[in-house]
Amino acid sequence: MKAIMIVGTTSHAGKSLLTAAMCRILSRRGWQVTPFKAQNMANNAYVTANGGEIGHAQAVQAWAAGIPPRVEMNPILLKPQGDMTSQVVLKGRPIGRISAADYYEQFFETGWQAVEESLNRLRDEFDVIVCEGAGSPVEVNIKHRDLTNMRVAKYLNAPTLLVVDIDRGGAFAQVVGTLELLDPDERALIKGVIINKFRGQRSLLQPGIEWLQERTRVPVLGVIPWIDSPFPSEDSLSLLDRPTPNNNRDITVAVIRLPRIANFTDFDPLEAEPTVNLRYVGLKDNLGYPDAVIIPGSKTTIADLVAMQKTGIAEAIQNYALAGGTVMGICGGYQMMGKLLADPEGIEGQEGRYKGLSLFPLKTVITGQKVTRQRQASSNFPQEGLPITGYEIHQGRSHLAEEEAPEGVSYQPMFDDRTLGIVDSTQSLWGTYLHGVFDNGAWRRAWLNRLRQQRGLKSLPTGVANYREQREMMLDNLADVVESYLDLGSITQYLDS
Repeated sequence: MKAIMIVGTTSHAGKSLLTAAMCRILSRRGWQVTPFKAQNMANNAYVTANGGEIGHAQAVQAWAAGIPPRVEMNPILLKPQGDMTSQVVLKGRPIGRISAADYYEQFFETGWQAVEESLNRLRDEFDVIVCEGAGSPVEVNIKHRDLTNMRVAKYLNAPTLLVVDIDRGGAFAQVVGTLELLDPDERALIKGVIINKFRGQRSLLQPGIEWLQERTRVPVLGVIPWIDSPFPSEDSLSLLDRPTPNNNRDITVAVIRLPRIANFTDFDPLEAEPTVNLRYVGLKDNLGYPDAVIIPGSKTTIADLVAMQKTGIAEAIQNYALAGGTVMGICGGYQMMGKLLADPEGIEGQEGRYKGLSLFPLKTVITGQKVTRQRQASSNFPQEGLPITGYEIHQGRSHLAEEEAPEGVSYQPMFDDRTLGIVDSTQSLWGTYLHGVFDNGAWRRAWLNRLRQQRGLKSLPTGVANYREQREMMLDNLADVVESYLDLGSITQYLDS
């Protein structure tokens, strides 16, 4: 099978973005393309049509290739839990929790078998596979058990592109050092360097490029400028790179930046709204007086709830809600809004019963059986009858104890399936298990219009496209930019031969 491998000198060099761009570029040229990342470590996940979990970045890359996401594109997903352990998702299904040390010692053979099986299945259906590495391919302490980088490149005999982030400095040293640490057979697969996130005049960089090419005998096949693209993030470190919020916009939505935040790609559609200032609030930050507060998903709901309570942000949210503020919880955030969370089996690490924020009379029990499925529903609120699509990823069952509701307060299902979420009678408190709810354009605008009405602002039109159409435009624009700065002929020659 024809393949291209994209590895980086470091994490966050831009591998995911360039892999997506390459998938779209090759797809537009008539190739049947699939993305692949053997092992991903991220809490941003997506649920495929058959209920399997993969990294959200691989789902975006699949959409860039014009195909549905599937588990073979990311056979191993590690979801960090913050205590030096991760949940291991193998071929779309969780198989348990393991420490980093035990993982490297015990999981290699099983993991590599899953990688081979996935590659062989993809080989039978696609012309080209665009593979993404992880971190650096030359982490000498774990390189012998690295399932993701040059082992995959060698298995596929794939021409490999080395990506470096020049914005952080030290790019030339990173490239030279990486090449020096590769084994000779790995080094032979490196066919080009891509300098990414460049700001400045290309003429000033040219002497460095000439030196690098002469020093390494590897051509520089592209200098990609800094791209201000709302490309979906892979992990929480990218939150540190978020642009400064625009306080001049009509309304402000604050998202609590939990220590183990998960699936914050849920908020990309809000960030793309031109009238919304989306602000991530750390546990020790001042909450302020936003128009709405969102408590997002979490990989370890109870631990993040306790962290919120210890830092005081939980009390700030409770006071904000008592004053009539709008609060929404999604997945783990929905569970936190309840009165009680119980983990009798210690699924998240520490067994016990924990008091929630008590914004809903909701009781949740964390269970070993994980719910992962795509969903279609119809909305009841804030506007009736809107078609809704999304997906569930959660370990926990929630029960609404309506008899414990405050006097005069009632709760209604947000959707035609009550298990997906509820809203209180004032439409100030919202809770849902549905990831991707803001992707639904008409529903998102209807929800935002309620916030706008409270400010006396004119309502926005709700006849807008869903976010997936915006994402298609984003992917096309990304591919256009990347293609214009790449020596694509030198790359595709390996596919045409």
